[in-house]
Amino acid sequence: MNKDILYSKKTVYEQLGKETTEAAFAYAEGYKSFLDAAKTEREAVKVSIEMLAAKGFKEYTLGDKVAVGDKLYYNNRGKNLFVFTIGSESIANGIRIVASHVDAPRIDLKQCPLYEDAGMAYFKTHYYGGVRKYQWVATPLALHGVVITKDGKTIDVCIGEDDSDPVFYISDLLPHLSADQNKLPLADGIKGEQLNVILGNIPEEDEKSVKNAVMTLIYDKYGVVEEDFFSSELCVVPAAKARDVGFDRSLIGSYGHDDRVCAYPSLTALLESEDSTHTLMCILADKEEIGSDGASGMQCDLMLDIIDAIAASFGVSPALVRANSKCLSADVCPGYDPNFAEVFEKRNSAFVGCGAVFTKYTGARGKSSTNDANPEFIAWLRAAMAENGVIWQAGELGKVDVGGGGTVAKFIAKHNIETIDLGVAIIAMHAPYELVAKVDVYETHKAIKAFYNFD
Repeated sequence: MNKDILYSKKTVYEQLGKETTEAAFAYAEGYKSFLDAAKTEREAVKVSIEMLAAKGFKEYTLGDKVAVGDKLYYNNRGKNLFVFTIGSESIANGIRIVASHVDAPRIDLKQCPLYEDAGMAYFKTHYYGGVRKYQWVATPLALHGVVITKDGKTIDVCIGEDDSDPVFYISDLLPHLSADQNKLPLADGIKGEQLNVILGNIPEEDEKSVKNAVMTLIYDKYGVVEEDFFSSELCVVPAAKARDVGFDRSLIGSYGHDDRVCAYPSLTALLESEDSTHTLMCILADKEEIGSDGASGMQCDLMLDIIDAIAASFGVSPALVRANSKCLSADVCPGYDPNFAEVFEKRNSAFVGCGAVFTKYTGARGKSSTNDANPEFIAWLRAAMAENGVIWQAGELGKVDVGGGGTVAKFIAKHNIETIDLGVAIIAMHAPYELVAKVDVYETHKAIKAFYNFD
């Protein structure tokens, strides 16, 4: 039998060997640095702009005309970034778009967070995105974000990342007293209102208030008063750094792989494709983990405003530009985990170490609430991957009717733009510490670069 007509999934190591593995390991060092510097969407946008500025990109203002050769970025409220280069071919041929998100599940502070109970000061919180609440207790946490004072001053906050910093903590119940808790379903073992962050327990000498003592420390360091919390955006995230995992250092453990593991390759691939004849766009979006709503999420019409402005600069119909555009919704896919094999359909699951993952559809049950990519577009991508030596695989979210989820793909496809999901296989998605393979991150970078440049 002609074995060339059969498909078999092989690892990147089997197909490309030591040289590519070394390149992937080298690429991973930059990615790990990005992870540690970008634990919130604001930080991810800030670090990305620094990378862009070093390559000569200029800030774009809505209404500006663009020209061939321009390298531009639009910073949307510090939490959402549009990066684009104007190619030499007609804009009527469309734009190559890669959209990923830079927000991640976390624990946000409430608007009036500071309180005291039983000699301890706490922050009240509201979790953000699809967290498993029991994973966030009894672990070191850092405080990140911004406070905007009444006079408009912006104060950046980052406590818990430096080795000399204190960290923060959410308590769990000791096993000696947890008999009733142990009977609860896993999802109910820790309640949302129990995710209270411990801040300290030394009271003020005069008023004997721990809350007042903590607020005084905050005021002395940042000049922030309690009312300023109303105009703040503060969250607690894991204090752990990105680290190599395993004896062979083939894996990366970190907070925030979902979806910075796709955002970073999206950006680096664009920076390596500045001379492409095509017009390219990299979108780093916010709010994906809570439905992509709001002015910085992908359901906002800002993408259309920018496409309209680019089209107008060349006197071309924006509808034609959209119709001829192509998009990769760059987001992660669950990696097959033999510890929990019962929720995966192995033949159609993505495997860690087997390259970039194309996911034709996401959604739940009967493919509800999803983009379902056209086979013509998939065939075009297969040709692009083959020409550029990219190792890729197909994936899905899990067994039919077991669960489901979504990405930004459907919000882009509704504008008549061909779209498919591309990303990295990930173990323990949405956990405070997730796992990916270095070779998969690098193959995703190569896949996006091939998409940007393929003719």
